[in-house]
Amino acid sequence: MAKTKEIKVTLVKSPIGFAERQKRTLLALGLRRMNQTVTQSDTPAVRGMIRKVIHLVEVEE
Repeated sequence: MAKTKEIKVTLVKSPIGFAERQKRTLLALGLRRMNQTVTQSDTPAVRGMIRKVIHLVEVEE
């Protein structure tokens, strides 16, 4: 089996004042508080979620 790549996602800007849909996307990624970092598998679904909130997060490969 091939090991999947992982990416680190950090919430760097508060979602206050942004659309509810973007807030729910952050929760789906596992981000609940500022400067929190989570590790996610590098899949097309996760990449799509990150693309929707790229203005709020920082991504490390």
